[in-house]
Amino acid sequence: MTANRQPRPTPDNRELRLWGVGRALILTFVAAVLVASGIFYGLVYLLDFQEIDTTAKLNAKTLFDLVKLSFGVVAGAGALVALVVAYRRQRVDEAGAHREATRLHTERFSQAVDKLGSDSPAVRLGGVHALAGLADDAPDDSLRQTCIDVLCAYLRLRYSPDPGEGPAHLEEHHHYLALREVRHTILRLIGDHYRRPKGTHRSWQGCDLDLTGVTIDCDMDFRDAAFSGGAVKFDGAEFSGSAVDFRGARFSGGVVSFGGARFSGGVVAFVGAEFFGGVVAFVGAKFSGGVVNFSGATSPVPQGLLAAVGTPPAAGVTLPSAWLLPAP
Repeated sequence: MTANRQPRPTPDNRELRLWGVGRALILTFVAAVLVASGIFYGLVYLLDFQEIDTTAKLNAKTLFDLVKLSFGVVAGAGALVALVVAYRRQRVDEAGAHREATRLHTERFSQAVDKLGSDSPAVRLGGVHALAGLADDAPDDSLRQTCIDVLCAYLRLRYSPDPGEGPAHLEEHHHYLALREVRHTILRLIGDHYRRPKGTHRSWQGCDLDLTGVTIDCDMDFRDAAFSGGAVKFDGAEFSGSAVDFRGARFSGGVVSFGGARFSGGVVAFVGAEFFGGVVAFVGAKFSGGVVNFSGATSPVPQGLLAAVGTPPAAGVTLPSAWLLPAP
């Protein structure tokens, strides 16, 4: 991992564009005059005024009323100016606060990515938690997505196999176990964040999740997770010797792909999962061992699943009876 990757630019990072004060005041004043005129003439029409007496002479009371009206107009104009200036100040303050939050996020992001590239597994583990925290606190969705992309990229990196527990490789074996714990921590964090309701703090629902080619050899809890937006890719992933729980998960939007995934061990449960809307595909998936259970899953059948499991289904694969019936 390198520290050169920076969060992707977002529309909010562009220079704040505001109208000039003169232009804003003119447009605001014209709009105010038009609204006031419309209200005035509407009242005249509703009150059925036929004509206005123009024979009355100017007296002290009328003059005083005109002076009050003049001051009222000046006060109204001042209020318009204050409103425009306050609006501009608020917009500038908001833009400044967002730039500052983005700057701090970028600094923390670089530090976290540096930790992921450390030779020490403990430091890498700290970088994982730092990136997950940054994703939770990101000021916008694009910065959150960047943090998730880096965590997924780490999982896709190749790593050395276990050298064994022999005396000659004891240190390497311990190092391998520590690095595997880093990977397992990322997978557990992903499952935890996808179970949280969309729109709440620490929810990653709606973000893209690319686990293409990742080996999932630890327990992952996706119970009641909702994949309702974004793209979630398990293409070519290997589910081996682990328990991955999709019980009650809802696949209702976006694209979730298990294309070419290999189910070769452990238990993968889709019991009671709901498949409606969006695209869920198992095209080219391979079921060669372990237990994969779709009991109670809601129709329609995910794309390519029946062709992948065969008829009758491969050993260890359980499908709802409705999915095995001929199409009407």
